[in-house]
Amino acid sequence: MHKALVMEADACTGCHQCEMMCSYGKVGAFNISKSVMDITAFDGGALNVPSTCTQCEGAWCMVVCPVQAITVNPATGAKEVSAEVCVGCKVCTIACPFGAINYDPDSGVVTKCDLCGGAPMCVEACPTTALAYMAEDSTGYEKMRRHAVMSAGLPEGTA
Repeated sequence: MHKALVMEADACTGCHQCEMMCSYGKVGAFNISKSVMDITAFDGGALNVPSTCTQCEGAWCMVVCPVQAITVNPATGAKEVSAEVCVGCKVCTIACPFGAINYDPDSGVVTKCDLCGGAPMCVEACPTTALAYMAEDSTGYEKMRRHAVMSAGLPEGTA
């Protein structure tokens, strides 16, 4: 059974420690613009919502990639981008309904959450319970997926 990253907006303080650690893990520098974790503030910071790739089962980013640069890591279930294969066409960024995959102009390829090989650094850096990494069947992921599909007006079984 794979694990999943769980994000709880109610517990997020907007400290951005997860973004800092994510960027450090990705590019070796504390630079929020290089993070694949994103904290969005609403109501002037009264509500902070962490978000990143949810590792969709039918990952549209992976399906549309013309060079198969996005593959599934069998150990973690994460959809990972191979920088050596990616041609930077950005088709996957358009296909992702959650905006969780982005083009990095410095590297010329796309970047997304890869769960840090099974030890998400963002979870380690989070000083609250806003981020957790737990068994996929205990996350409420299926409920979130059904809600996303219904909200988008898509037929069940699409996501």
